[in-house]
Amino acid sequence: MGETGRDDRLREAAANRGLKLVKSRVRTPGKGDYGRYGLTGAGGARLLGFGKSGLTATAEEIEEYLHKGAAADWKSSLRAAGARPPARSKKRPAAEPERRRARAPAPEPEPEPEPEPEPPPLSVRPARPADSEAIAALVTRLGFEADSGAIAARLAALKKGREVPLVAERGEVVGVLAWHVTPVLHRPKPVGRITMMVVAEEERRRGVGRALVEAACEELRAKGCGLIEVTSNVDLSGAHGFYRRLGFERTSYRFAKEL
Repeated sequence: MGETGRDDRLREAAANRGLKLVKSRVRTPGKGDYGRYGLTGAGGARLLGFGKSGLTATAEEIEEYLHKGAAADWKSSLRAAGARPPARSKKRPAAEPERRRARAPAPEPEPEPEPEPEPPPLSVRPARPADSEAIAALVTRLGFEADSGAIAARLAALKKGREVPLVAERGEVVGVLAWHVTPVLHRPKPVGRITMMVVAEEERRRGVGRALVEAACEELRAKGCGLIEVTSNVDLSGAHGFYRRLGFERTSYRFAKEL
């Protein structure tokens, strides 16, 4: 079975148990958490395969986890069924008085599962040097090489230029956005630009990206910008729809050349 077939099988097995399979977005072998997986439960709670630098579980570990969970569910269903009462004898001695058949004791109810704890509140703030490792892991998911040392040096340079990136935090750093102010000759006001944004896969569709973009718009508005631009790779169609929902419109093509 190919990699796609295996992923579909694991994803379906996870969904049958009310879980969600998360796969690394890195597509370059040997980089970051390429080929690794994670599992989340209801509400996005992390169950397996999440580390500080990205996803950690292999496909075999995911499969073993789901297999054990399915076996546990099967055993639980047998316990919930209870023991059958003994069959009543059809013949009784004439002298034996009529007795009411004894009923088997009802099975004890399964304990109610403890409610999952509420996730920490989401907050957006300027990035700090201590965030370098978490930011490097997020940047790696975009397919760019980055380590905490390089990220720390870039944060220092951006701070000197008063353009400190923003991070979204929910107990830990789950998203990062970089921005830039560009003075231009053809407009009366500078142009603000969102140069990069990435949100941890398990935190997507939970308001993290929207919170980062709204905070960036406030920052760029305070810097005097009259227009805000954002760049998005052509193959990230999901991101394009996200920006359109926030009111961005496509206005031009972007050309790039390596130097």
